[in-house]
Amino acid sequence: MVTEGIEDKYVNPYTDFGFKLLFGTAMNKELLISFLNALLFKEEVIKDVTYLNAEHLGTQEYDRRAVFDVYCENEKGEKFLVEMQRGEQQFFKDRSVFYSTFPIREQAKRGEWDYELKAVYVVGILNFSFDNSDAEYFHHEVKLVDLYTHKVFYDKLTFVYLEMPKFNKSEDELESMFDKWLFVLRNLASLLERPRALQNRVFDRLFETAEIAKFTKTELSEYWDSLKNFRDWYSVISTAEKKGREEGEKKKAIEVARYLKSSGTSIELIIGATGLSKEEIEML
Repeated sequence: MVTEGIEDKYVNPYTDFGFKLLFGTAMNKELLISFLNALLFKEEVIKDVTYLNAEHLGTQEYDRRAVFDVYCENEKGEKFLVEMQRGEQQFFKDRSVFYSTFPIREQAKRGEWDYELKAVYVVGILNFSFDNSDAEYFHHEVKLVDLYTHKVFYDKLTFVYLEMPKFNKSEDELESMFDKWLFVLRNLASLLERPRALQNRVFDRLFETAEIAKFTKTELSEYWDSLKNFRDWYSVISTAEKKGREEGEKKKAIEVARYLKSSGTSIELIIGATGLSKEEIEML
């Protein structure tokens, strides 16, 4: 078996393979049902789901293609898109809105139709934070709202965003199923044993499915490829962020040095205050 580089006990849900394994396969649909109920309804409202084609083309041949991580509908015909966003994208909100148009337009009927629609839910599990104004506000539920009355104008289109880096509850702090699911998504790959707080039937299924030692040779090979891609991507992003911070710090240091130099401050003091070299300061 291909085991090089895989030392974790449980699959990483942020990989393509791990996310599809847990939430995108019919044999594990009870995991998806439990997660959606905990996230959206706080009770067992969804009884069953049917997986739909996750790859879509626009209405015209030249339209952009959309590939969803998980696309399903419940017994009422309501549609659910669940996306794992592994890294920040400049237009990730636009992407969510764009994706929501497919399950909306698919409901159009030939012949006479009164335009009645089933509800559409778009869920984004984000491996980054987009709202840095509040370190604790991580669960965003967005609907169309009348700005004058502050009441929901249309309740059949819902966008949910989970900023996972902000969820930092410990095992002892887990109260609801919602807490437990987010704890699993945040920490599964780093767990060495199953937490005591996650002792019910649905998590029996999850930990059994997620245990890497039980993978077949083919599954292990596919997971390794997926994990390698995730780690390579993470390394590139981390390097870019670090370079950006360093460039930002250097720019700030130059601005400070320029001000101090214009104020007649000695080169030695400027070096101590900014960390810049004598040559860099003299060139300003």
